[in-house]
Amino acid sequence: MPTYVYETIPSKKGAKPAQFEVQQSMKDAPLKVHPETGEPVRRLISGGYGFVGNAKESHNHGGSCGAGCGCG
Repeated sequence: MPTYVYETIPSKKGAKPAQFEVQQSMKDAPLKVHPETGEPVRRLISGGYGFVGNAKESHNHGGSCGAGCGCG
């Protein structure tokens, strides 16, 4: 199950929001209130996972491609 990051929506001006994580199924609707305090919340978008590789290793054509990608 993915872990989602939520942030409280402060009711007082100048108050700082609190962040917390919740494991939920992708089928579950986003939370609208904090499960313990009942404060309104919003789900944040986070970076997720990605793959970072070396361009020289990922190109297997034996020469410079001329596209400025640094693979030659």
